[in-house]
Amino acid sequence: MTKMIIYVDMDNVLVDFQSGLNRVPEEIKKQYADDGNGKCIYDEIPGLFALMDPMPGAIEAMQELSKHFDLYILSTAPWLNPSAWSDKVEWVQRYFGAGKDSIFYKRLIISHHKDLNHGNYLIDDRWKNGASHFKGEWIEFGSSQYPDWPTVVKYLLNKIPKP
Repeated sequence: MTKMIIYVDMDNVLVDFQSGLNRVPEEIKKQYADDGNGKCIYDEIPGLFALMDPMPGAIEAMQELSKHFDLYILSTAPWLNPSAWSDKVEWVQRYFGAGKDSIFYKRLIISHHKDLNHGNYLIDDRWKNGASHFKGEWIEFGSSQYPDWPTVVKYLLNKIPKP
C-alpha cells in the first residue's frame, strides 16, 4: 500500500522562529526593524534561519509520522535573503541528519506556491503562499484545533487506513 503524503512547513511548525531571533544581536535587529514602510523584515537577516530551535515535540513527531507517512518539508524562504535557503538545508541536516538514512534526505522543497504540490496533508501555520489552496487537507498548526504536535500526530495516526 502506498503511504499518504504529508508536507510540513518549517517556520513556526517544525522550527521556532522566535528562538533564532532571540539569538540575533539587538544592533542587527534594529537594521531590519523597519523596511522604510513600517514593515519589520526580520526574516531577511542573513544566517537567521540556521539559528532556530525545533518546535516542542517536532522532532519526535516527525520520527513517529515517518513510520506511517511519506514526509516532505515544504517551506518558503524570503526572496531577498539567499542565506535563508541554505540555512534551511543546514537546519534539516543538523536535526535530522545529512545522510541517505535521514527522514528528509532530498525531501526539502522551497516554494512560494505550496498549492502546486500534490499530497494528502499540509501542516502549516499560515494560509499564505498557497497553503489555503492546497488540494489535500490543510492542517493549521497552532490553531485551536491543532495547537501542538501531540494533537497533530494523534489526528494523523487516526487517518491511517486500517487493513
